[in-house]
Amino acid sequence: MDIQRRAISHVPRVYFIDVTNRDGDQTARIGLAKLQKTVVNMLLSELGIHQSEFGFPFSFHEVPYLNANLDLQDRGAIGNMVLEGWCRAIVGDVESAFANTRVRHFNLSISTSDQMIQNKFSSDLKRADIVRMMTEAVTAAKQGGALTVGVNAEDASRTDVEFLVEFAGAAKQAGADRVRYCDTLGCDDPFSIFDRMNRIAKGAGLPLEPHCHNDLGMAEATSVAGALGVIEAGYDAYINTTVNGVGERAGNADLLSCILAIRHSPSCRGRDLLSPRLNLTKAWRLATYTAAAFRVPIPINQVGVGQNAFAHESGIHADGALKDRRNYELYELEELGRGEAETLPTGREILTGVHGGASGLAHVLENVLGVEDPEPDRLREALKLVQMATLSTQAPLEPEELKLIWNHPSVIENLLTNGAE
Repeated sequence: MDIQRRAISHVPRVYFIDVTNRDGDQTARIGLAKLQKTVVNMLLSELGIHQSEFGFPFSFHEVPYLNANLDLQDRGAIGNMVLEGWCRAIVGDVESAFANTRVRHFNLSISTSDQMIQNKFSSDLKRADIVRMMTEAVTAAKQGGALTVGVNAEDASRTDVEFLVEFAGAAKQAGADRVRYCDTLGCDDPFSIFDRMNRIAKGAGLPLEPHCHNDLGMAEATSVAGALGVIEAGYDAYINTTVNGVGERAGNADLLSCILAIRHSPSCRGRDLLSPRLNLTKAWRLATYTAAAFRVPIPINQVGVGQNAFAHESGIHADGALKDRRNYELYELEELGRGEAETLPTGREILTGVHGGASGLAHVLENVLGVEDPEPDRLREALKLVQMATLSTQAPLEPEELKLIWNHPSVIENLLTNGAE
């Protein structure tokens, strides 16, 4: 079997594609300013995430932000994480993306279930039409210079599995690198998704992405199980996640929960499934920044980063944790970048923002970034950007935001002045 020969030369692994800046940002009632999305990308890269689905390259108000992030990556401000754009599997979307952005990594999405084919599209489309539209879009992306192309099967969990094998095989033949199995309604369970993704990976012969929603409260379990089904078939798996599980309706699979499950659960532990690039000491800052940016507090019982994740009050638990933290803690808090004391000033504060001035900004630059006696013209330029940034985020500047403004003013100016906030 090809799978057996493949296993000898390639040990399959689990990678992460975070969709906070796409699926998370399009969630009802919440959203991120473009500068905040940029910082999320920067922090995801520091965590060692393989890929960020960072926006919509066919959407006019996303174009300045997307190009600015690619410019920042060229300058080293965002590491070598893949920055990928989401498009509908329509040739026009792909052509628009190439015409207006420098995006060269794509995920192209189309519905595959009979439910959506018959009741979502406004025409008499058949399964064959879905395959044709998808392959035409993949071909356009590859011919336009795309470096990687993923194909998204929306509502895959309610799609006939044999059709998914056909669909994925056609995507591979057209040049796609991966197929995304979208549990769009969150209706799969760990057992069903393991079997289905295993069959698709074996039948079509390519890596798959589990993309799970949390409508039944099992997004992380189904994501990990789906990934293991792909691994068992001999192919890499790319779990789709969001920071803190934010997402449409009941949310998406939480990034940190999925990483910890693969690192510490019995079915995964010791199998060398995770990329050595992952640096979980950045998890705490990523979680807290993203929560503040979305204005969605981290639940007290959130995995790893919730206020109670390492808290013990009952006598038996407190006694056991004091004797040996391993009695009641599965992983160490330091592993996640936690443990340092946080202090709040209670005296005089000099801040900067929409109504700030040059002297206040100079003081903040020295205290936050260690910048002493900034050149006056550069200080005035930074002040303008600080005012625009805080106007767009409607929040005090975070250190990462101030750092981007000070170190890359021309790129941030383009992001702030040309992107709709």
